[in-house]
Amino acid sequence: MAILLLETCDMAGRDLTADALLTQRALADYLVSRHAHYHFTVKDNQKTLAADIRTYFARRGEPDDAEPIQIAHGRIEQRCIWCSNALNDYLNFPHVGQVWLIEGDRTDKKSGAYSRETVVGITRRTSQEMTAQQLLAINRGHWSIESVYYIIDWNYDEDRGRIRPGHGPANVTWLRRFAIGLLKTFQKPRQHIPQMMRELARRPRQVLDYLKLTANSAGVAGAAG
Repeated sequence: MAILLLETCDMAGRDLTADALLTQRALADYLVSRHAHYHFTVKDNQKTLAADIRTYFARRGEPDDAEPIQIAHGRIEQRCIWCSNALNDYLNFPHVGQVWLIEGDRTDKKSGAYSRETVVGITRRTSQEMTAQQLLAINRGHWSIESVYYIIDWNYDEDRGRIRPGHGPANVTWLRRFAIGLLKTFQKPRQHIPQMMRELARRPRQVLDYLKLTANSAGVAGAAG
């Protein structure tokens, strides 16, 4: 299905990221045939591949790159990456340029609760083509997109939506993305999108304030109040 969707896209020279569900040899071959580059997360649906990468990085030293510590939404976060081309000829996967492991540390400012997430993956890009810093940035970009999708599906149950005809599904998705983007603009520290949606459901006038359609929000005399 993914290959069919990509048939109409101009992919030459582009970097495509995918979660573990699409970490497939056929897709890797297809992307390379279209002169594109893949960045795949590897999980246990590719059990041997994931185990080989985790084993290689089990005794890792200092990271190849680390993001600056970030403080947002009541959390302190930092991510580090390790990269290697040592497994390129060993792994049973086509066109491997590097493997990587990313560690994400998170501390809740209020409770002090600490957690660590470790993710491994592969890319066609070699170390000469792409640095550890660039790989870390690409991975961050992928998960920022995933987080938006998760918010939309969780709050609107989009995966079970029954809108089918014409451009209806795409139009509704764009409206939902617009709504989430608007909420994020007004989001305060430690305030969650579901919480904001519940508040707006109880206070619909506040929606007009967010859209600057009332006199006190738009600052225009005679606006609807």
